[in-house]
Amino acid sequence: MLNNHVLRSVRYMLDLSDAQMVQIIKLADLTVTQAEMVGWLKKDDEPEFRECDDKVMGHFLNGLIFFRRGKDENFPAPEIEAKITNNIVLKKLRIAFELKDTDMLDIYKLVDFRVSKPELSAVFRKPGHKNYRECGDQLLRYFLKGLNVRLRGVSPESKKKGA
Repeated sequence: MLNNHVLRSVRYMLDLSDAQMVQIIKLADLTVTQAEMVGWLKKDDEPEFRECDDKVMGHFLNGLIFFRRGKDENFPAPEIEAKITNNIVLKKLRIAFELKDTDMLDIYKLVDFRVSKPELSAVFRKPGHKNYRECGDQLLRYFLKGLNVRLRGVSPESKKKGA
């Protein structure tokens, strides 16, 4: 899944401004401009659209954890992975929103997407583990939709349809 989609989804579900998005990244010790953020938040077909790279996404996810849970100087910041996968995005969102596996299963139910507890735990295993499973775009997309419903009570699609 494109990093830009994750940025837009989180921005919408938390109702954040461009400046707040920049501040979240700054919490993880990366400075970006508001103009850069605006480019990353544009839709893919808009001329000002800029692709968000993995470095920025890694800092955003760590910053989101600090934004939601607070920063404890006694603990080191989570590492910034060179390659951001859907598994990493899902894992860091789980940490940021302080979700247990039962919470995540409930979030998927909100959008009528069925996933079993073993399937979900396989996504959080280390690569190389015999039960490791890659998180597909669909699994991440439905999680973001469900989390949005949980936090805002409405999905972006239903607002567009006038519901």
